[in-house]
Amino acid sequence: MTYLAKAILLCAALSVAACTNGGRFGGGNGADGANGANGGYGANGGMVPGSASDPASPLYFQQSVGDRILFLVDQSTLTDEARFTLDGQVRWLNSNPDYSAVVEGHADEQGTREYNLALGARRANAVMEYLVAKGVSPARLRTISYGKERPIAICSEESCYAKNRRAVTVLAAGSGM
Repeated sequence: MTYLAKAILLCAALSVAACTNGGRFGGGNGADGANGANGGYGANGGMVPGSASDPASPLYFQQSVGDRILFLVDQSTLTDEARFTLDGQVRWLNSNPDYSAVVEGHADEQGTREYNLALGARRANAVMEYLVAKGVSPARLRTISYGKERPIAICSEESCYAKNRRAVTVLAAGSGM
């Protein structure tokens, strides 16, 4: 065996050996214990700030509250499920006044660019109007439409179209826009 082959094998063995004791630094799931199998709790059971288990974090907002709602074809009317998610967003935003948000409106690939930009704007405005009506300061919100320009699912089937007909509430630090 050549020296190069031996060096590669030695490096591979050391790499694997370094991964076998993930709790050796006290976190249980790597060096900091954040967001691993312990659900974002640190070595002493304390919540890790900014993790998905921190109710004041954007990650919690995204994963637990829900940052997006879906719309029916050619619609900007909020469904009961959308209103439920938005009620959670209202509670979170009112409990975390140091954040502002941009509501992004999106559409599926069907239709013209101009039509989908207008539809995305109507969807974003519907979400913003709901949030404001429920008590979120309009000074903390703004809207933007991407129409069909930023799909999250790419295929010409209803399963993809349904995922792309959405409004997404994106948080930003700072209460003013």
